[in-house]
Parts: sequence; structure tokens; C-alpha cells
Amino acid sequence: MFETAFLDVPALRAVHGTVRLPGSKSISNRVLLLAALCQGRTVVHDLLDSDDTQVMLQALRQLGCGVAVEGTRAVIDGLGGRANRPRQAALFLGNAGTAMRPLTAALAVLGGDYALSGIPRMHERPIGDLVDALRALGCDVRYTGQDGYPPLAIGEPRLQLGQPIPVRGDVSSQFLTALLMALPLAAGRPGAQDIVIEVVGELTSKPYIEITLQLLARFGVQVRREGWQRFVIPQGAAYRSPGNIHVEADASSASYFIASGALSAGAEGQNGLKIEGVGADSIQGDIRFVEAARLMGARIDSGPNWLRVQRGRWPLAAIDLDCNHIPDAAMTLAMMALYADGPSTLRNIASWRVKETDRIAAMAAELRKLGAQVDEGADFIRITPPAAWEAARIHTYDDHRMAMCGSLAAFNPAGLPVRIEDPRCVGKTFPDYFETLFAVAEPAGPLPVICIDGPTASGKGTVAAEVARRLGYHFLDSGAIYRMTGLAARRQGLAPEPPHEAAIAALARALPARFGAGRFWLGEQDVSDAIRTEAAGMDASRVSALPAVRQALVELQRASARLPGLVADGRDMGTVIFPQASLKVYLTASAAERADRRHKQLISKGIPANIDSLRADLEARDARDKNRASAPLKPAQDALLLDNSHLSIDQSVDQVLSWWQARQPF
Repeated sequence: MFETAFLDVPALRAVHGTVRLPGSKSISNRVLLLAALCQGRTVVHDLLDSDDTQVMLQALRQLGCGVAVEGTRAVIDGLGGRANRPRQAALFLGNAGTAMRPLTAALAVLGGDYALSGIPRMHERPIGDLVDALRALGCDVRYTGQDGYPPLAIGEPRLQLGQPIPVRGDVSSQFLTALLMALPLAAGRPGAQDIVIEVVGELTSKPYIEITLQLLARFGVQVRREGWQRFVIPQGAAYRSPGNIHVEADASSASYFIASGALSAGAEGQNGLKIEGVGADSIQGDIRFVEAARLMGARIDSGPNWLRVQRGRWPLAAIDLDCNHIPDAAMTLAMMALYADGPSTLRNIASWRVKETDRIAAMAAELRKLGAQVDEGADFIRITPPAAWEAARIHTYDDHRMAMCGSLAAFNPAGLPVRIEDPRCVGKTFPDYFETLFAVAEPAGPLPVICIDGPTASGKGTVAAEVARRLGYHFLDSGAIYRMTGLAARRQGLAPEPPHEAAIAALARALPARFGAGRFWLGEQDVSDAIRTEAAGMDASRVSALPAVRQALVELQRASARLPGLVADGRDMGTVIFPQASLKVYLTASAAERADRRHKQLISKGIPANIDSLRADLEARDARDKNRASAPLKPAQDALLLDNSHLSIDQSVDQVLSWWQARQPF
């Protein structure tokens, strides 16, 4: 997951290949809570690893459940009817509505002394209708902040279940889901009768209730539904573990890749984008996003557990659509509307107002930045595509769906990048969203590359690595590449000499090199210490003198430029490897300063060193590097000179980033 303050997504042209989606957030947290309410053990497969599921898992641990997680597999030992469960806990639930709402209902029915809270945004998300329904049942639920909103305190209930329980249908479906999941805990008590929930008004988000009903059935509770107005939980209902249960991939997350496939220019002979983990047999209502995308012109084939998407009609067809059945995925339609042949209207989306942010207002504000004309109402949004696209910073409002939707603006026909502020917020449901997108995306133009060249001990590697970290770009340490090639050759019995040139060149072309955070790997082996030896440095010089090896490594280094961008450090990055780089910096410092830095570095590691000898060695190496026949050390003609003799690393990094920002269109 990107940990940067912002992420610049270059203009994208196409997507192709295959993506495997993570598990559904809605299903994951429902399954975890149902498993916790059972007696016995439930093994959950393909569980989503996200912020929301992590807070649910932590809450279950605090409530006394056995929880063991390994990758996407979780083993839950449920509470069942245990009388010895912890009856007091303070649960922090972040911004996870899929944890806050059902846990509130379940704990209110079970009873105890519980405090439920979240981040400030959670304390702005209304919960009053659920609390009113619970109080009508005789539950003790109190507000400890503003009335109608979390945080909450829960005490012991005096359940009164003889009358139908009214719940408004025009607010979040999570309220009804919470009651449906909690009330079987009361239906199995001695003397209990059928428990009836009556929906007041039209029920919104019916597909999410359908998910809940299907999962309840998997856990042994068959709820009788009379239309969408009346739900009956039968007397004696009790949860039973299914033993094993698989979490379907998230259909809402699929919408971004369906959209990218519909926007993709593609190429002759390519089969579009295949999406695995969700398909025609999905139990999620958001799978009906496929119908809406087809209305706009996307070509979509499907199987039980997969979709394949290609661009069809272009531009996309404008739509006027009631989106009540796909409230979350409808946000993706708002982005697709930017590429339509006229104004599009999305209706019946009042639930957007009470999500992670006011999504109608947020979407309207961000689409206008891109050049669209937008009208909004209490429950609709109307989008007229841009007459002229504009490069924009997309504010994400700590809302994962705003961030993922924003990335789709990178397919704009003007070839403009888009900046996503706080990309970390995708961790709520899809931590690896951007990595997954970049793995299948094709840029519309040259990738952004920053080259930082300079002499030995100028600090270029440290500066380049930090610039890459702050931008979320890949990092290329060219010196390490040569050292790892020499090391790999030695380990295969190949001395870095002319007789072995062809064999070492073949090895270099497929070198399994990885590096980051100051560590270096050859395949799965950490070689960080091995390549820092004097012998490794000598071997690096020897392999660099072999023309075929050098050419192989030039190709390897150029291939390291991948989405979203690259920062490369070395001695010829801007002159030979990436002559068309977006920004070239020549980082230097006086020989005296560089010798002093190297001296302090060696002394700190307990290695004896003489500063005069170090300075003489650096000056001699500078002379060799500047006068070598192949790619001599020199600034590129268009490089910016940065003498950091009297600058800290942070000051040097800030200067490079300042130059970079000045070249961006935002």
C-alpha cells in the first residue's frame, strides 16, 4: 500500500492482462461477526485484509473470540452462548460502518458494559435510527457524545420482543443488516416468539440486505421475507457454524477495473482485462454494475467467477439511471460519465450523503476540478463531460472510494496526470489497489523518471531513495545492479573477465534483483552486506568493463521504469540510460566533504580509516570516472546542479522535490 502524502498517476492509455480481486469488505465483516456469534470453530477463506476487517478482528479478540489469521485465512472460535465472555470492553472501530453498526446491535442484545467509538468522521455518521430501534426492543444504548451519532455506551437489556420492530427503509441498509444479524441472539431464548421487523417506507440498498439474508442462511438462520417490507426471524433460530466459508471478491472493487476496461484504448489482438474472483454467480448487488457499464457501451463477458472487459462504444453513452441498487459502485459511473457523449444523471443516491463522507458533495467538487459541469441535489448528481480536461489534485476526504474513482481520471484524452491526495485511504477495503492497477495498466506517454547522477560519496543513493519513497516511485540503484551482477557471476563460478563475457551477459539480462529501504536481494536472498565489500566493488568495476554485460545491464535498467514512475541514481542515468528523463539532477560535493562523510560512515561501523587516504582515493576515482571511454561521469546538458556540500539529506531531498513539483501541471 502506498504510504505517501499524494500519488501522481500518469496518463493511462489501456489495461490488459488479469487481476485477482481481494475479498468483499461487506461479506468479510459480516462473516467474521457471524462466526463470532456461533458456537464452535469457523474457518474463513479469502478474507479481505483491510483497515475495516482489522478493526473487526481486534474487536472480536477483545470480546473473547479465538482469532488466528494467516494471510487471507482466518480461524474464528465463536462465543456461542458462553456465559464467561468478557462483559466489559472499549472497542475502537475506526471508520468501519460494517463493524460499528452490527456490533452495536449484537452487543446491545447480548448485554454488558461496552463503549464503542471511532475516528472523528465515524462520530459524524448517523446511527440514530438503529439506536431508536434497539431502544424500542428494551436495549440500553446511550450516546456519550452528540445525540444520534457515535460514540456509544451499551448496558444490560430488558428485551421486549412482542411487537414488530419498525426501522426506516430510506437510511443506511447497515441498520437493517445490524438488526437482522443481532436478533437471532434473542430468538433462541426461552419463551421467545417469532421476531418481526417492519420496514417503514421504501427500502434502499436492497442488494446489501440480500447479501445479509444469504449469509444468515449459511449460518443456519432462515429469515422469512415478505416482499421488502417485513422480515420474520423464527422462534428458536440459532447460529450454526458452516465449518468453512469462502469470501467472494468485492464487486464494488471490480467496478474500477470494469470501468478501466471500458476506457481502455487497447490494441489489436489483445483480449481486454480479465477480472477474477467475482462473476455472474455473485451474491452481491453491486455485480449489477455490469449492466450499467454495458448500457454505457462496455463489452463484458462473464463466467461464474470471472469477468472480461473491453472497450466497446466510444465515446461512452450518456445515461439517466436509478442507482439505488448499486449505491457504492454508482460512484464509478460518475467517473465514467466524464467520457460520455452527453450529460449523465445518477438518481436515488441519497445514501451517498451518509457514507465515509458526503459523497455527492465530494464527487461534485472533484469532478468540477477536472473540467466537468456538475449539478447536484439531495439524491442525484448530473455530470456534463469536460469541454477541456484539466490536471487536478483529487481530494479524497479519507474516503477509499474517492481515491479509487479518482484514478480513472488518468484515462483522460488530454494525456494529463492526476494527483490522488492521501492514497493510503484505500487501505479501508483494497490496500493494494494502485499496485494492482499499475500492474495491468499501460501509460499513455513516457513514464516520469527522475535521474540523480553524481560522483562517489555525494549522497546520491540516499537522496534518490528518499525522493522515491516520498513520491511512491520505484527506485533504481545502478551501482547495486553492477555489484549484484558481479556477485551473481562469482556464485556461478564465472570470473568477471572477457572469457566469460557472454555467460555473464546472459545472467545479467535475467538478474532477479530487488532493493528498497537500504536492503538488496538476489531472488529471495538478502545480499545487502555481501555487495558492500571491497571485493564486490572491484567485481562491479570489472563487469562494467565488459561491453556485452554493460549492454545487458543498460536494458535491465531501462526496463525498471514502471508505473507510477522511477527515481534512478548512478553516474550515467541522465546521459545514457534515461536521456529523455523528466528531471535530471547532478548531485555533487567537494572531495573534502565527501571524504569526511565516508570517514564518519566507516568509523561508525568500527572500520579504521584515514581521511587523507579516503580523499586521495575519491579524487583518483573521480578522475577515472570522468575520463573513462564508456559513459564518462559528467552532468547531462539539461541537468540541474545541486552542490550539497553544506546541505543535509533532507534539504537535498526537498530541493529535488521542489524542482520536480515546479514541472508538474497541478
